[in-house]
Amino acid sequence: MAWDQVAILLLPLPLIAAANLPERPPSTFNQAAVARLRSAFWLLLAVVPASSVALGLLTLRRPSAALIFVVTGLAAASLLLYPTRAAIARVLPIDPTSAMDATALVLSAVLFGSQIASQASSDLLAQEAGAGVALGPLDLVTQEVPFLLAAVLGVGLFFRRSPGAALARLGLARPTGWQVLLALAAAGVFYAFGNGVDVLSHLLTPGLAGKVDAANQRLFGQLGDPLGIATIALSAGICEELLFRGAMQPRLGVLWTSLVFAAIHTQYGLSLDSVAVFILAIGLGLLRRFANTTTSTICHVAYNTLVGVTVSGVLLLPAVVVEIALVLAGLMAFFTGKLGKLRTAP
Repeated sequence: MAWDQVAILLLPLPLIAAANLPERPPSTFNQAAVARLRSAFWLLLAVVPASSVALGLLTLRRPSAALIFVVTGLAAASLLLYPTRAAIARVLPIDPTSAMDATALVLSAVLFGSQIASQASSDLLAQEAGAGVALGPLDLVTQEVPFLLAAVLGVGLFFRRSPGAALARLGLARPTGWQVLLALAAAGVFYAFGNGVDVLSHLLTPGLAGKVDAANQRLFGQLGDPLGIATIALSAGICEELLFRGAMQPRLGVLWTSLVFAAIHTQYGLSLDSVAVFILAIGLGLLRRFANTTTSTICHVAYNTLVGVTVSGVLLLPAVVVEIALVLAGLMAFFTGKLGKLRTAP
């Protein structure tokens, strides 16, 4: 197991938890104590962009990575300034006074920049294909759980919101039958799209596509049995949807959330497959917007299952027939307003 990667994913969790305190200070604090608390938090948050700049200065032997780290740190530092967040609030539904929204902006910016720096400065695909750690079911769950924890801490479960209010903020609701049909239809469309991009990638960039295949085989090759497929489908589908579509998207928007989502899937490198992940993330974001996070989660789980099982041979024609029926049902549900609409709690 790549414990260093897990540790990196766990690192932001104390900061996310701390961001809840300026949002709702303890009732026993007087005005001066609240002011000190808020000042201490903003100083703590400033460590994140400062660390990115410092990392850039420490990697000067890799000029491209160093430049991206420094630029990322400076951009993230600008997000600490109220005028910057006020300008962003004109295009994204953030609260420029919110410590939690500022934390989400800073962390996502640094995460995105660091992933791009790593991909641009070294051949990560070759490294993962040659020396990557093969993942088992427990490894995968361990790597996905930090996303779940970040989601529930980010919406303030037990800090600012009750369990019911936190579920509402995350967009979790009992799906209607029509929403389930839409999710399954979308999963089939996404699967066909992903396969199409994979074929195109092998035609246009065969060398890079071969590296992607080798890296994914190295990382996920041991997860091809039913237990492995179920683990990938459920752990990634649930944990990633709760963080990205449930917690982040209502504040950071579909496009930025989708970019960050694509950036964390390092096993695709800077390839057409990464573009496909970005587009699929937008699709999941639209499902969350027009229905709820439960619907996008069902779609994500179903899509991962299809990828793991691989629909081909004698199963292909029946699968196409079922998919056409699901798409028609999903379109009918959308245009007749049967999907319902979830009002996300602020």
